[in-house]
Amino acid sequence: MFTLILFEPEIPPNTGNIIRLCANTGTALHLVEPLGFELDEPRLRRAGLDYREFADVRTQASLGACLEALGQPRVFAFSTRASSCYASASFRPGDALLFGPESRGLPTEVLDALPADRRLRLPMLAGNRSLNLSNAAAVVVYEAWRQNGFAGSGQIVKTGALT
Repeated sequence: MFTLILFEPEIPPNTGNIIRLCANTGTALHLVEPLGFELDEPRLRRAGLDYREFADVRTQASLGACLEALGQPRVFAFSTRASSCYASASFRPGDALLFGPESRGLPTEVLDALPADRRLRLPMLAGNRSLNLSNAAAVVVYEAWRQNGFAGSGQIVKTGALT
């Protein structure tokens, strides 16, 4: 339903947690190189708890190659430098959710290439730097999935509540 793109991820346990998230939500995961780790790294496997076999995980040489491979989807980028709240967006199937590397976030040129309404942030208390990447990804994936009725989950959604 959605694609999660990690631009130059650096920390294996974050990516492992995100693999598990993707396996449990049916979200495809694309990793844009260079990666700060090897995909067979033990810390990545331990965090993913062997969910890799249940997730659609692909590596891409560049963000451009990734977007081309995905057929130029509608992209939402997440950054502490954005001004619009993620909850204000209307997500639809096929959207790509783009997150930057843990230590520096998405480059300015990547953010500037997107319309302002597709550069989003997660609210935090003033003075805090950022959320953990895997936590931020989970918040956004579940909001996008919720907006689309948790399609494929086998749950029946009525007026925003699971029954």
